[in-house]
Amino acid sequence: MEDTKQTLAKENKMGTRPMLPLIISMALPTMFSMLVQALYNVVDSYFVAQVSEDSLTAVSLVFPIQTLLIAFAVGTGVGINSLVARRLGEKRQEEADNAATHGLVLGAINWVIFALVGFFGSQPFIGAFTSEPGLLKLGVDYMSIVCIFSFGVFIEVNIEKTLQATGNMIFPMVFQLVGAVTNIILDPIFIFGYFGVPAMGVAGAAIATVIGQILSMVVAIVVLFGREHEVKVQLRGFRFHWQTVKNIYVVGAPSIVMQAIGSVMTMGMNAILITFGNTAVAFFGIYFKLQSFVFMPVFGLTQGVMPILGYNYGAQNKRRLLSALRICCIIAVCIMAVGLVIFQLMPGQLLSIFSASDNMLAIGMPALATISLCFIPAALGISFSTLFQAVGSGVSSLLVSLLRQLILLLPCAFILSRISLDAVWYSFPFAEVFSFAASLLIAWRIYRRHIKDMPDPKPAVQNA
Repeated sequence: MEDTKQTLAKENKMGTRPMLPLIISMALPTMFSMLVQALYNVVDSYFVAQVSEDSLTAVSLVFPIQTLLIAFAVGTGVGINSLVARRLGEKRQEEADNAATHGLVLGAINWVIFALVGFFGSQPFIGAFTSEPGLLKLGVDYMSIVCIFSFGVFIEVNIEKTLQATGNMIFPMVFQLVGAVTNIILDPIFIFGYFGVPAMGVAGAAIATVIGQILSMVVAIVVLFGREHEVKVQLRGFRFHWQTVKNIYVVGAPSIVMQAIGSVMTMGMNAILITFGNTAVAFFGIYFKLQSFVFMPVFGLTQGVMPILGYNYGAQNKRRLLSALRICCIIAVCIMAVGLVIFQLMPGQLLSIFSASDNMLAIGMPALATISLCFIPAALGISFSTLFQAVGSGVSSLLVSLLRQLILLLPCAFILSRISLDAVWYSFPFAEVFSFAASLLIAWRIYRRHIKDMPDPKPAVQNA
C-alpha cells in the first residue's frame, strides 16, 4: 500500500486524482478569473464612454485589431497547452519542456509582428474608416499604444497556458487577476487624471491596459523561473524546431482563426442590424457584454478541463478521458441553464443596467429571451470543441466555429431580416443547434478512429 501511495504521488494528478474534484480544483480558478475579465470589459467601456462619444467610437474602430491580437496570443497559448499536456501524458518530458520553451519565443515573435502593425499600420487602418482629424488621432493613439506595447499579453498568455497544461490553475488565475484589477484601478486615473496624473482620455485607457498586461507578465515570469513546475523552460542553448512549431499551430492556428471569426460575425450582424436602426446595433453590443457573464465561466471550465483531456489522451486512458468530457458537459449545461433562466425571466432588469431607453427595452427584451435559447446547445458544442483541441484536432473546432458563426448564422440572420427584427434573433438558436449536431458527428468520428480502441484500465486507488 505504501508503494502504491508513493507511485501515485509521483504521478501527475491529471492521471490519478478522482475526476470531479480534479475538474473543480482546476476549473474554479479559471472560471473566477474569466468572470473578472467579463467585469473588466463592462467597466472599461463604461469609463471610456464617459469621456465622449468619439472616444468610444475610436476604441470601437480599434476593436477588430485588438480581437486579432488576442486571437494570436490565446490561440498560440491553446496550441502550447494542448501539446505540453499530451507530451506529459505520453511521458515525453523533454518534448514537453521544449514546447514550453518555444512558447516564450513564439510570444516574442508575435509581439514583434503586432508592434510593426501598430507603428506602421495605425494611421492607414483608422484612416480607412474616418477622415475626421479628432477621431483619427484618438484611434491612432489607442491602436499604436496597445499594439507596440503588446509584449506583456503575448508572453503572459503563453506562460499561463503552459502552467495550465501541467494542472496548475492557481498561478494562471493570479496572473489574469493582476492584469485585470490593475487595469480597472488605473483606467479612471489615466483617463480622467487623478493623483497628479494628467487626464489622457483614450490614450490613458490604452496605457492602463498595457501596464496591466506588463505587470501580469512580470508576475508570470517570476513564478515560471522562480518555482518548480512539471515543465522546465530553458532558454540557454535554445534551438528552434519547426516540427514543434508545427505541432503547436496544428491546434493553435484553428484556434486563432476561430477567435478572429467572432469579429467578422459581429461586423456582419451589425451590417444586418443597422437597417433596423442604431438602437438594434447598440442592443447587440449590450447583449455581448451580458452574455459574457454566462459564457465566460463555461470558457473557464473548458480551460480547466482541456489539459485533463489532453493528458489522458496522451496517456491512452479512455476511462478518464470520457469521464472528464462527461462531467464537463454536465457542468457547462448547468451554468448555461442558470443563464437561460435569468435571461428568460429578467431581460428588462438586465438591460436597465445600461440605462436602456424605452425603444431599447422594446427591442431587447424579446431578443434576450430568443437568443438565450441557444445557451444549452452552446454549452455542449463548446465542450466538444474542447475535446477536439485537446486531442490535437484543432481543424475540427475550426469547422464547428465556422458553421456556428459564419456559414449558418449570418445567412440565416440575413434571410430572417426580410421578415422582421424579432425574427433575426432566431438565427442564433438555429445556428447553435445545427453546429452542435455537426460536433456530435465529428466527435463520433474521432472516437471511432482515436479513442475506441484505447486501453480501458480498471479504476485504481485514486482513478475515477
